[in-house]
Amino acid sequence: MSESNKHTNGTRSAFEMIDDDHLFTSIETPLRDDAFDTDDELKMELVQKHFREIMLILGLDLDDDSLKDTPKRVAKMFVKEIFKGLNPENKPQPSLFENKYQYKQMLVEKDIRVSSTCEHHFLPIVGKAHVAYISSGKVIGLSKINRIVDYYSKRPQVQERLTIQIANELKEVLETHDVAVVIDAHHMCVSSRGIRDTDSSTVTAEYCGKFNDPAIRSDFMRFLGNLK
Repeated sequence: MSESNKHTNGTRSAFEMIDDDHLFTSIETPLRDDAFDTDDELKMELVQKHFREIMLILGLDLDDDSLKDTPKRVAKMFVKEIFKGLNPENKPQPSLFENKYQYKQMLVEKDIRVSSTCEHHFLPIVGKAHVAYISSGKVIGLSKINRIVDYYSKRPQVQERLTIQIANELKEVLETHDVAVVIDAHHMCVSSRGIRDTDSSTVTAEYCGKFNDPAIRSDFMRFLGNLK
């Protein structure tokens, strides 16, 4: 099964226009068929070369001590850090455990750090994810939820897609449809350019399985009562 799975919580069009600058074209991250034909070392070499050209076009003096190693630093950062979620070799492989405590209520993990990158302007998306699931008989370690959020965050993203990808991955890993994901994030493409609104945040949610029950969803939202 692909990392995106099939979206089962209602019908979404393959192409959604959110506003003039915001396109949501697919639940899957848009990748070329040959995306993994090049290894990380060559990718860093090529990014370094082309980012150097960008800096030169901007008129920067790369002989300056402060700037001369910037292309190399940016290349390593792109490939090994902020876009490492593009490489499936970095995907978490969490182990499942029996729910020996027979805990049958929702488990909520709040305030998981989200540090991603807007795919439209390559500017940061920073915020929090709040995740809940109801065990089908299996559980995973709490830190593995954080790792799943981090993996899908570390790629060029649209917040709606990120929310769905995290939910779909948790459904597959946990072998349950009873999953909820809420993300509240600030977008630097809104605060540092264009309208330059520094106060607004974007909230997205994906409710699956039992979380479509108004009472269960209400309980979940009550746990998130201090959502900021």
